[in-house]
Amino acid sequence: MSGPSSGEAAHRDLRAQLRDAVATLAAAGIPTPDADAELLLGHVLGLSRGAVQARAVAGAELTPEQAAELAALLARRAAREPLQHLTGHAPFRSLDLLVGPGVFVPRPETESVAQVAIDALQAVAAAEPVAVDLGTGSGAIALALATEVPHARVVGVERSPEAFAWAERNREHVGAENATIVLGDLADALPELAGAVDVVVSNPPYIPDEAIPRDPEVRLHDPVLALYGGSDGLDVVRVISRRAQELLRPGGALVLEHGELQGAAIRELLTADGWRAAATTRDLLGRDRTTTALC
Repeated sequence: MSGPSSGEAAHRDLRAQLRDAVATLAAAGIPTPDADAELLLGHVLGLSRGAVQARAVAGAELTPEQAAELAALLARRAAREPLQHLTGHAPFRSLDLLVGPGVFVPRPETESVAQVAIDALQAVAAAEPVAVDLGTGSGAIALALATEVPHARVVGVERSPEAFAWAERNREHVGAENATIVLGDLADALPELAGAVDVVVSNPPYIPDEAIPRDPEVRLHDPVLALYGGSDGLDVVRVISRRAQELLRPGGALVLEHGELQGAAIRELLTADGWRAAATTRDLLGRDRTTTALC
Protein backbone atom coordinates (compact mmCIF):
# COMPACT_ATOMS: atom_id res chain seq x y z
CA MET A 1 0.00 0.00 0.00
CA SER A 2 1.43 3.35 -0.99
CA GLY A 3 1.91 6.16 1.55
CA PRO A 4 0.50 9.71 1.33
CA SER A 5 1.46 11.83 -1.63
CA SER A 6 3.98 14.64 -1.17
CA GLY A 7 1.11 17.13 -1.41
CA GLU A 8 -0.83 15.40 1.37
CA ALA A 9 2.29 15.23 3.56
CA ALA A 10 3.02 18.91 3.01
CA HIS A 11 -0.56 19.74 3.92
CA ARG A 12 -0.08 18.03 7.27
CA ASP A 13 3.46 19.26 7.93
CA LEU A 14 3.34 21.14 11.24
CA ARG A 15 5.83 23.80 10.20
CA ALA A 16 3.87 24.56 7.03
CA GLN A 17 0.60 24.56 8.95
CA LEU A 18 2.03 27.02 11.42
CA ARG A 19 3.34 29.30 8.69
CA ASP A 20 -0.01 29.26 6.89
CA ALA A 21 -1.89 29.86 10.14
CA VAL A 22 0.19 32.96 10.90
CA ALA A 23 -0.45 34.29 7.40
CA THR A 24 -4.20 33.70 7.72
CA LEU A 25 -4.45 35.50 11.04
CA ALA A 26 -2.22 38.37 9.95
CA ALA A 27 -4.40 38.90 6.87
CA ALA A 28 -7.45 39.06 9.15
CA GLY A 29 -5.85 41.86 11.20
CA ILE A 30 -5.15 39.81 14.32
CA PRO A 31 -2.64 41.89 16.36
CA THR A 32 -0.59 38.87 17.51
CA PRO A 33 -0.81 36.30 14.69
CA ASP A 34 2.29 34.32 15.69
CA ALA A 35 1.23 33.83 19.29
CA ASP A 36 -2.38 33.08 18.38
CA ALA A 37 -1.38 30.53 15.73
CA GLU A 38 0.91 28.71 18.17
CA LEU A 39 -1.71 28.75 20.92
CA LEU A 40 -4.41 27.39 18.62
CA LEU A 41 -2.12 24.67 17.34
CA GLY A 42 -1.14 23.90 20.92
CA HIS A 43 -4.83 23.62 21.79
CA VAL A 44 -5.35 21.11 19.00
CA LEU A 45 -2.31 19.06 20.00
CA GLY A 46 -2.57 19.48 23.77
CA LEU A 47 0.87 21.13 23.86
CA SER A 48 2.42 24.34 25.17
CA ARG A 49 3.68 27.01 22.76
CA GLY A 50 7.24 25.92 23.39
CA ALA A 51 6.39 22.31 22.62
CA VAL A 52 4.64 23.34 19.41
CA GLN A 53 7.74 25.21 18.30
CA ALA A 54 9.93 22.21 19.13
CA ARG A 55 7.65 19.84 17.20
CA ALA A 56 7.74 22.18 14.21
CA VAL A 57 11.54 22.24 14.21
CA ALA A 58 11.58 18.44 14.47
CA GLY A 59 9.42 18.12 11.34
CA ALA A 60 6.34 16.65 13.00
CA GLU A 61 3.09 16.25 11.09
CA LEU A 62 -0.59 16.68 11.88
CA THR A 63 -3.16 13.98 11.37
CA PRO A 64 -5.93 14.84 8.89
CA GLU A 65 -8.30 15.24 11.84
CA GLN A 66 -5.95 17.66 13.60
CA ALA A 67 -5.46 19.66 10.42
CA ALA A 68 -9.23 19.94 9.98
CA GLU A 69 -9.72 21.03 13.61
CA LEU A 70 -7.02 23.67 13.23
CA ALA A 71 -8.59 24.98 10.02
CA ALA A 72 -11.96 25.38 11.76
CA LEU A 73 -10.41 27.23 14.69
CA LEU A 74 -8.44 29.53 12.39
CA ALA A 75 -11.59 30.46 10.50
CA ARG A 76 -13.32 31.42 13.75
CA ARG A 77 -10.31 33.39 14.99
CA ALA A 78 -10.01 35.17 11.65
CA ALA A 79 -13.66 36.20 12.13
CA ARG A 80 -12.43 37.84 15.39
CA GLU A 81 -13.90 35.40 17.86
CA PRO A 82 -11.74 35.77 20.98
CA LEU A 83 -8.83 33.37 21.23
CA GLN A 84 -9.84 32.54 24.79
CA HIS A 85 -13.33 31.49 23.66
CA LEU A 86 -11.74 29.06 21.20
CA THR A 87 -9.34 27.48 23.69
CA GLY A 88 -11.67 27.85 26.68
CA HIS A 89 -8.83 29.17 28.82
CA ALA A 90 -7.33 32.50 29.88
CA PRO A 91 -4.12 32.90 31.90
CA PHE A 92 -4.23 35.30 34.83
CA ARG A 93 -1.16 35.65 37.03
CA SER A 94 -0.45 32.05 38.11
CA LEU A 95 -3.98 30.87 37.33
CA ASP A 96 -5.50 29.08 34.37
CA LEU A 97 -9.09 30.34 34.17
CA LEU A 98 -11.99 28.84 32.28
CA VAL A 99 -13.78 31.36 30.07
CA GLY A 100 -16.29 31.51 27.26
CA PRO A 101 -19.38 33.36 26.03
CA GLY A 102 -21.15 35.25 28.80
CA VAL A 103 -18.11 36.30 30.81
CA PHE A 104 -15.55 39.09 30.47
CA VAL A 105 -12.15 37.74 29.43
CA PRO A 106 -9.56 38.85 32.03
CA ARG A 107 -6.88 41.20 30.68
CA PRO A 108 -3.15 41.24 31.45
CA GLU A 109 -3.38 44.83 32.75
CA THR A 110 -5.72 43.67 35.50
CA GLU A 111 -2.91 41.56 36.93
CA SER A 112 -1.30 44.74 38.29
CA VAL A 113 -4.61 45.71 39.91
CA ALA A 114 -4.74 42.32 41.60
CA GLN A 115 -1.17 42.86 42.85
CA VAL A 116 -2.16 46.10 44.57
CA ALA A 117 -5.06 44.33 46.28
CA ILE A 118 -2.83 41.40 47.24
CA ASP A 119 -0.29 43.76 48.79
CA ALA A 120 -3.02 45.50 50.77
CA LEU A 121 -4.44 42.18 51.97
CA GLN A 122 -1.03 40.83 52.98
CA ALA A 123 -0.43 43.97 55.04
CA VAL A 124 -3.45 43.26 57.25
CA ALA A 125 -2.40 41.96 60.67
CA ALA A 126 -5.53 39.85 61.25
CA ALA A 127 -5.23 36.05 61.28
CA GLU A 128 -7.94 35.81 58.60
CA PRO A 129 -8.21 39.07 56.66
CA VAL A 130 -11.31 39.52 54.53
CA ALA A 131 -11.42 40.74 50.92
CA VAL A 132 -14.39 41.35 48.64
CA ASP A 133 -14.26 41.54 44.84
CA LEU A 134 -17.29 43.47 43.58
CA GLY A 135 -18.26 42.43 40.06
CA THR A 136 -15.96 39.43 39.98
CA GLY A 137 -16.77 38.23 36.44
CA SER A 138 -14.68 35.13 35.79
CA GLY A 139 -13.43 35.32 39.37
CA ALA A 140 -9.96 36.38 38.23
CA ILE A 141 -9.14 38.92 40.94
CA ALA A 142 -10.95 37.11 43.74
CA LEU A 143 -9.21 33.83 42.98
CA ALA A 144 -5.82 35.48 42.62
CA LEU A 145 -6.28 36.95 46.10
CA ALA A 146 -7.50 33.64 47.51
CA THR A 147 -4.64 31.58 46.10
CA GLU A 148 -1.86 34.10 46.76
CA VAL A 149 -3.06 35.04 50.25
CA PRO A 150 -4.22 31.60 51.39
CA HIS A 151 -4.90 32.66 54.99
CA ALA A 152 -7.46 35.23 53.79
CA ARG A 153 -11.18 34.85 53.30
CA VAL A 154 -12.26 36.13 49.87
CA VAL A 155 -15.76 36.74 48.52
CA GLY A 156 -16.52 37.50 44.87
CA VAL A 157 -19.86 39.10 44.00
CA GLU A 158 -21.37 38.87 40.51
CA ARG A 159 -24.87 39.80 39.33
CA SER A 160 -24.79 38.14 35.89
CA PRO A 161 -25.96 34.50 36.19
CA GLU A 162 -23.79 33.56 33.21
CA ALA A 163 -20.64 35.13 34.63
CA PHE A 164 -21.44 33.78 38.10
CA ALA A 165 -21.48 30.26 36.67
CA TRP A 166 -18.02 30.78 35.14
CA ALA A 167 -16.66 32.19 38.41
CA GLU A 168 -17.98 29.23 40.37
CA ARG A 169 -16.44 26.82 37.85
CA ASN A 170 -13.14 28.62 38.23
CA ARG A 171 -13.30 28.50 42.02
CA GLU A 172 -13.63 24.73 41.78
CA HIS A 173 -11.06 24.53 38.96
CA VAL A 174 -8.30 26.27 40.94
CA GLY A 175 -9.32 24.66 44.24
CA ALA A 176 -9.70 27.91 46.19
CA GLU A 177 -11.46 26.65 49.30
CA ASN A 178 -11.04 30.02 51.03
CA ALA A 179 -13.04 31.77 48.28
CA THR A 180 -16.81 32.11 47.96
CA ILE A 181 -18.69 33.30 44.89
CA VAL A 182 -22.04 35.02 45.52
CA LEU A 183 -24.75 35.85 42.99
CA GLY A 184 -25.99 39.36 43.75
CA ASP A 185 -25.90 43.07 42.98
CA LEU A 186 -22.79 44.88 44.17
CA ALA A 187 -24.95 47.83 45.25
CA ASP A 188 -26.26 45.98 48.29
CA ALA A 189 -24.07 42.90 48.47
CA LEU A 190 -23.02 41.10 51.64
CA PRO A 191 -24.86 43.03 54.37
CA GLU A 192 -23.56 40.44 56.87
CA LEU A 193 -20.01 41.73 56.24
CA ALA A 194 -20.75 45.41 56.86
CA GLY A 195 -17.81 47.00 58.69
CA ALA A 196 -15.80 43.76 58.69
CA VAL A 197 -13.95 43.81 55.34
CA ASP A 198 -10.25 44.71 55.04
CA VAL A 199 -9.96 45.15 51.26
CA VAL A 200 -12.58 45.85 48.60
CA VAL A 201 -11.37 45.51 45.02
CA SER A 202 -13.20 45.90 41.73
CA ASN A 203 -12.66 46.00 38.00
CA PRO A 204 -16.00 47.65 37.21
CA PRO A 205 -17.42 48.51 33.79
CA TYR A 206 -15.81 51.89 33.08
CA ILE A 207 -16.13 52.54 29.33
CA PRO A 208 -18.30 55.61 28.61
CA ASP A 209 -21.49 54.63 26.80
CA GLU A 210 -20.51 56.44 23.59
CA ALA A 211 -16.95 55.07 23.49
CA ILE A 212 -17.56 51.88 21.53
CA PRO A 213 -14.47 49.61 21.71
CA ARG A 214 -12.53 49.32 18.47
CA ASP A 215 -11.59 45.65 18.78
CA PRO A 216 -14.32 43.27 17.51
CA GLU A 217 -13.34 40.73 20.18
CA VAL A 218 -14.44 43.24 22.85
CA ARG A 219 -17.26 44.98 21.01
CA LEU A 220 -18.99 41.81 19.82
CA HIS A 221 -18.15 39.21 22.44
CA ASP A 222 -17.57 40.71 25.90
CA PRO A 223 -20.80 41.12 27.93
CA VAL A 224 -22.27 44.62 27.75
CA LEU A 225 -22.74 44.61 31.54
CA ALA A 226 -18.98 44.27 31.95
CA LEU A 227 -18.06 47.13 29.62
CA TYR A 228 -20.15 50.28 29.88
CA GLY A 229 -20.39 52.58 32.89
CA GLY A 230 -22.69 55.43 31.90
CA SER A 231 -22.05 58.73 30.13
CA ASP A 232 -18.67 59.29 31.81
CA GLY A 233 -17.92 55.64 32.55
CA LEU A 234 -18.06 56.17 36.32
CA ASP A 235 -21.65 55.26 37.24
CA VAL A 236 -20.67 51.91 38.74
CA VAL A 237 -17.64 53.46 40.46
CA ARG A 238 -20.04 55.79 42.28
CA VAL A 239 -22.06 52.80 43.49
CA ILE A 240 -18.91 50.97 44.56
CA SER A 241 -17.69 54.00 46.48
CA ARG A 242 -20.82 53.99 48.61
CA ARG A 243 -21.02 50.24 49.08
CA ALA A 244 -17.33 49.85 49.88
CA GLN A 245 -17.61 52.44 52.65
CA GLU A 246 -20.33 50.32 54.22
CA LEU A 247 -18.35 47.08 53.89
CA LEU A 248 -14.89 48.23 54.98
CA ARG A 249 -13.64 48.52 58.51
CA PRO A 250 -12.00 51.86 59.46
CA GLY A 251 -8.64 51.95 57.71
CA GLY A 252 -9.69 49.38 55.12
CA ALA A 253 -8.56 49.80 51.52
CA LEU A 254 -10.45 50.25 48.27
CA VAL A 255 -8.71 49.18 45.03
CA LEU A 256 -10.28 50.16 41.69
CA GLU A 257 -9.31 49.45 38.11
CA HIS A 258 -10.15 52.13 35.55
CA GLY A 259 -9.28 53.57 32.16
CA GLU A 260 -5.99 55.40 31.66
CA LEU A 261 -7.69 58.83 31.52
CA GLN A 262 -9.97 58.38 34.54
CA GLY A 263 -7.55 58.53 37.47
CA ALA A 264 -8.01 62.19 38.31
CA ALA A 265 -11.80 62.02 38.07
CA ILE A 266 -11.95 58.97 40.31
CA ARG A 267 -9.64 60.51 42.91
CA GLU A 268 -11.89 63.59 42.97
CA LEU A 269 -15.02 61.42 43.24
CA LEU A 270 -13.61 59.35 46.11
CA THR A 271 -12.30 62.36 48.00
CA ALA A 272 -15.71 64.04 47.72
CA ASP A 273 -17.27 60.86 49.14
CA GLY A 274 -15.02 61.08 52.21
CA TRP A 275 -12.28 58.62 51.29
CA ARG A 276 -8.72 59.33 52.47
CA ALA A 277 -5.39 59.24 50.63
CA ALA A 278 -6.78 58.61 47.13
CA ALA A 279 -3.86 57.79 44.85
CA THR A 280 -3.39 56.40 41.35
CA THR A 281 -0.71 53.96 40.18
CA ARG A 282 0.31 52.88 36.69
CA ASP A 283 0.37 49.51 34.97
CA LEU A 284 3.41 47.93 33.34
CA LEU A 285 2.88 50.01 30.21
CA GLY A 286 3.02 53.23 32.20
CA ARG A 287 -0.71 53.98 31.98
CA ASP A 288 -2.88 55.03 34.92
CA ARG A 289 -4.70 51.83 35.87
CA THR A 290 -5.40 51.53 39.61
CA THR A 291 -6.74 54.02 42.14
CA THR A 292 -6.66 53.23 45.83
CA ALA A 293 -8.16 54.96 48.86
CA LEU A 294 -8.59 54.34 52.58
CA CYS A 295 -11.85 54.22 54.46
